Amino acid sequence: MSQGLLTFPTERKIFTVSELSLEIKGLLEKRFPDIWVAGEVSNFRGATSGHLYFTLKDANAQIRAVCFRNQARYLKFKPQDGISVIARGHLSVYEARGEYQLYVDYLEPSGIGALQLAFEQLKAKLAAEGLFDAARKKPLPVLPRAIGVVTSPTGAVIRDILRILKRRFRNMNVLVYPVKVQGEGAAEEIAKGIGYFSKHPVVDVLIVARGGGSLEDLWAFNEETVARAIASSKIPVISAVGHETDFTIADFVADLRAPTPSAAAELVVHRKQDFVDELRERARHMSQAVRLKLSEAREQFTTLRMHHVFQTIRTRLGERAQRVDDCIVDFNRLIREKLSDSREALLHVSAGIVRYDFRRLLSLKRAALAERDKKFETEFRRFLVDRRNRLMQVESILKERSPLTILNRGYSITRDAQGRIVRDAAQVAVGDDVSIHLARGELGATVRDKKM
Repeated sequence: MSQGLLTFPTERKIFTVSELSLEIKGLLEKRFPDIWVAGEVSNFRGATSGHLYFTLKDANAQIRAVCFRNQARYLKFKPQDGISVIARGHLSVYEARGEYQLYVDYLEPSGIGALQLAFEQLKAKLAAEGLFDAARKKPLPVLPRAIGVVTSPTGAVIRDILRILKRRFRNMNVLVYPVKVQGEGAAEEIAKGIGYFSKHPVVDVLIVARGGGSLEDLWAFNEETVARAIASSKIPVISAVGHETDFTIADFVADLRAPTPSAAAELVVHRKQDFVDELRERARHMSQAVRLKLSEAREQFTTLRMHHVFQTIRTRLGERAQRVDDCIVDFNRLIREKLSDSREALLHVSAGIVRYDFRRLLSLKRAALAERDKKFETEFRRFLVDRRNRLMQVESILKERSPLTILNRGYSITRDAQGRIVRDAAQVAVGDDVSIHLARGELGATVRDKKM
């Protein structure tokens, strides 16, 4: 073959589309197994499966990206259109469309921390739902019967709270629900503790507390599950998380934010001596008011007692008392007279009874009783005969008119499927089931024809 002429291979390799896609996929995955890509999120879409789909772009190019559910669940924020991010993942080919795309394993905002962005997103979401509104916040009780605390049982926070409560109100009851306050599972434990006190109202107010720390350390109190547990609590909740400059989502949702856990212990109950002083002061004011009222009432009573109206009443009451005495004297006299008359009448009756012949009276009464008994027996027998005759007559009529007697003559009673007596052929249709009651037994039948 002369120099300068083009040469062609004697054999050619023909790929199918699938084979070519697999080749490209293998090359991309081998060349870019772990890369970082910076860009702006656009066309973001969250699927019901939990997968996240979006595009990363800059001024001159764009690339499709996907973050599967298992990786998306660990993201600290939710991607949204327009934010700049740095993504870590690997390149591969989505064979169904023949497109290469970035499979994201990790995502963080560019220029703002992921936790801070997640904080702002959740804060805006809960604010829009009204969970921060002052109108829904519950007032703290003036003197709680018991105080609940959701915090770590081993930290300095619980010791500070108990120390201050003991100093302010020595015999105050405190119930502690021990939880983790940071790390994996902490948010769920905190929410569970809040829910326990809400479902079992053994306390009147609840303190959710933790000491200071970084944003990452305090993150459990920025979780949505804790925020919603506080919002749904039936008892007032005080958020005492971190130092005075630290703010968490729990602070915004709670009924009261305390700058520190120690401050929460001071806010939840006044000093016992303050209550004692207040009671003494109120007792003093009440005593003064009662003494003043009694003095005014005594002066008014003295004035009324000296009024001429009451002097007249006193005179009239004396006259009425004298008349009562006179009536008592007259009453006693009448009683004695009545007793004397009754005694004489009793003596007279007693003498008449002695003279009366009881035997003759008893004989007359016995004869009259026997006559009346004989008359009653005769009348009763006549009544029984009359009733027996009427009963036999009614029994004969009933037997003659009894449905069983009629059935014995060859008649029957037909009922439809609902048990109603059929008196008219229009009540049933051809094909309906009916039952026929005879004098002895019952038949089941189906209507095959009917004539009106």
